[in-house]
Amino acid sequence: MGPVLVEKLMRRADRLFQIIQVLRGATRAPITAQQLAEELETSARTIYRDIADLMAQRVPIRGEAGVGYVLESGYDMPPLMLTTDEIEAALLGAQWVATQGDPALASGARDLIAKISDVVPEDMRPVVLNPVSLTPPLSEIESDAIDMQQLRSWIRRRGKIQIKYADQKGAASERIIWPIAVAYFKTVRLIVAWCETREDFRHFRTDRISTSDFLEDTYATRTEVLRKQWWDQEKLRHQ
Repeated sequence: MGPVLVEKLMRRADRLFQIIQVLRGATRAPITAQQLAEELETSARTIYRDIADLMAQRVPIRGEAGVGYVLESGYDMPPLMLTTDEIEAALLGAQWVATQGDPALASGARDLIAKISDVVPEDMRPVVLNPVSLTPPLSEIESDAIDMQQLRSWIRRRGKIQIKYADQKGAASERIIWPIAVAYFKTVRLIVAWCETREDFRHFRTDRISTSDFLEDTYATRTEVLRKQWWDQEKLRHQ
């Protein structure tokens, strides 16, 4: 399981938990999917799908599209229950991130492994302590020349970044970018961003950035919209 997929699954699990927390803290008035979408910075369509999944998991949510949703009083989050395959998948992804991620993500991956070990039943603990799926030895990674933790934070807040960048031929340029994602490869990491200078999507290797200024300015377009536009463009390029 690659790091992008692992992060996507973790983001979705976190979003489901956040939906429950928002509904739990609400008054008796129903909360609409649009309100939840704005709160969690996602689309109403995604909220509808998440609500349906939660209901299928027997979370006592009442309501319907166009009216709103409420969480029945007294609901408590169930304990974490994972299958052996789910534990193996999570550990394999976490192992990869622990060796390939930037320091903050690597630390988070190690903490995740420790937390899984703490919460799984005793009879499944050997799956965590002695996993049968391992990541191979990896090549040395090029050093990041930008604060990766702050970069991910700026992506979430839709913040702009001013960078000085050198391309593969060494030509230097100064750009203002709208970062939308980070791609983790074997030895390098790429920032996927909209470039104001080129008025198009561009990829920037983190080791080729000489300076970075995290601006207070934000971009208006939702990150998921830009990601879809970028992905559609990439698919066309590779046809």
